[in-house]
Amino acid sequence: SRARAARPRTQRRGAARRSPRPPEAMAAAAVAPAPTQPSERHLGMEARLPRTAPGEKRKAQSMWKGFVQGSVGAAVGGSCAHPLDLIKVRMQLQTEMPKLNMVQMGARIFQTEGFFGLFKGVDASAARQLVYSGTRFGMYDVLKQAAGESQGPISMLAKVVCAAGSGAIGAFAGNPGDLAMVRMQADGKLPVDQRRNYKNIFDAVGKIARTEGALSMWRTGVVPNMNRAAIITVGQLAAYDTCKETLLAQGFKDGIPTHFGASFMAAFIASVMSNPVDVAKTRLMNQRPELGGPVYTGTLNAMTTMCRTEGPLSLYKGFAATFARQCPYVVITWVTVEQLKKVMKDW
Repeated sequence: SRARAARPRTQRRGAARRSPRPPEAMAAAAVAPAPTQPSERHLGMEARLPRTAPGEKRKAQSMWKGFVQGSVGAAVGGSCAHPLDLIKVRMQLQTEMPKLNMVQMGARIFQTEGFFGLFKGVDASAARQLVYSGTRFGMYDVLKQAAGESQGPISMLAKVVCAAGSGAIGAFAGNPGDLAMVRMQADGKLPVDQRRNYKNIFDAVGKIARTEGALSMWRTGVVPNMNRAAIITVGQLAAYDTCKETLLAQGFKDGIPTHFGASFMAAFIASVMSNPVDVAKTRLMNQRPELGGPVYTGTLNAMTTMCRTEGPLSLYKGFAATFARQCPYVVITWVTVEQLKKVMKDW
């Protein structure tokens, strides 16, 4: 019984020996903020990347993923917008008076060539997109990783350089398909006895290789095509990134409405930037010196000749059709690519 009585006394002595915390320390502990981790901003295309701890590298986007996403998205977008692209090419080639507007040109094609005339060259367009857009989307991701995107968001200038480089590489790879597509689209405008009458892209590429040589598929219009692609890719990819960053910074969620708005703005920017070079590329690829038409020696020569003979606004021939085509093409392409990125992020 004495031991039982002594036990609480001993516990009381141990508790007394423990010194209580000073009131000042208790107050400081009550108001001290909880430790936080440094925040990291994820904007634009970087918002699709997984969040990383400070100092940890982000996982690099594989080139094959960008190639697949870009080629599939662009093939879908290009096929949907092909009739508008066909109208744009015909408007850029018209030299007769009076000039036809986009609606009139579309109505003429429908009346003279039928509904399927609006889809002439769509197989060449899809094949071109698989190579051209797949390469530029894939290379854009690779070049951005090389520019340091794995460490954090990169600058607008770096995105412009990456987009221009990837566009030029993609255009070089896809030039045979682009050459076939332009000629197939323009064929219906020529007199019957002067038409090339390509059956499909394989027939077009085969005939060009046999009659003009295989290397002609890279000699004919490749430089203006690379120039145009560099400019238009800046508008379609780098401008999309920046527009998306702006929308996300304003509080928009990273979803389809944001992708739609950013791609719509990018389509207008790309149209303004690329139309003069696009007109020059179309004229160069479709010229036929043996028939006595004008002979252009290069992109600048085509643009200066057109300004001198047809006026400066001739460089924006078909702009309405260009934007009308760019808008659904860019919107459908980017919405498709963004959805594919979500599906393939863990592949």
